[in-house]
Amino acid sequence: MTRFILRRVGQALIVLLVMSFVIYSLIGLMPGDPIDVMIASNPGATPEVVAHLRAIYGLDQPIMLRYWYWLVAALQGDFGFSRTHSQPVLEVLGPALLQTCKLMFASFILSVLLAFALGVAAALKPGGIIDNIVSLFAFAGISVPVFWLALVMILVFAVQLHWFPASGISTVGDGGFNDYLRHLVMPVTTLALANTGHFTRFVRAAMIETLRMDHVRTARAKGAGEGRIVMIHALRNAMIPVVTVMALSFGSLFSGALITETMFAQPGMGKMIYDAILGNDFNLALTGLLFATLVTLLSNLVADLAYGWLDPRISL
Repeated sequence: MTRFILRRVGQALIVLLVMSFVIYSLIGLMPGDPIDVMIASNPGATPEVVAHLRAIYGLDQPIMLRYWYWLVAALQGDFGFSRTHSQPVLEVLGPALLQTCKLMFASFILSVLLAFALGVAAALKPGGIIDNIVSLFAFAGISVPVFWLALVMILVFAVQLHWFPASGISTVGDGGFNDYLRHLVMPVTTLALANTGHFTRFVRAAMIETLRMDHVRTARAKGAGEGRIVMIHALRNAMIPVVTVMALSFGSLFSGALITETMFAQPGMGKMIYDAILGNDFNLALTGLLFATLVTLLSNLVADLAYGWLDPRISL
């Protein structure tokens, strides 16, 4: 187990190194740079001043050399300075990461619980009424655009019923724990519903396949109860293919919740990366994308470890 984890961590570091160069190169190829933005706000700058600024920031050097200087500084914990926020990158990244973690964990747990409950209920009687209702809900969740779902949530629960605030993370003058939870309800629900349909389809398909296997028929022949068959004999085996999908979705939530964060004015990782790219804030965009890559790699590692726990026959 230890050798496997160390080997996978080594592979993850290699992938992270390669991705850092790829992302750095792609960002470097984008039109414009921080100096161009500065010139746009100060059109009277002379070519000599522009050349001097490029030399100060190292933008007159080859991209390989610039990448090497960035990598050496990053390995020492210095990820640069955010131009748009006028702060070190890590100080800007921290609050956005914390907000995304709250949204992600809450929505992920809610969507997983709903998906397993609905998927198992649908798989017990394929083609029945419950299966048709669950399938309709799942297809609706997959098909409905996230921005439309967010707008409906705001219109119904914020504008019409006044149950929850429409946006933000706290009410001015309040900022208490209950107030903070009220601001999380709608974005968490939107993210959860957007993922539940996708997860439910996989849980249903895996459970139907598992319930038809020989060991389940043998358990029924021995007189095992339906609850024991589902929870002990079927669900654990059905989780193996589902874990892969959930692990990949877990990683993408760190940078892929841009629409939800924008609609509900949540200052998370997705919106931060998007704003950094639009504002030519290269250091912040690069660090945010690399962190999203790291989370995806760690999610895959957790999924591999979960395989061995779910099925001891799987060798790490």
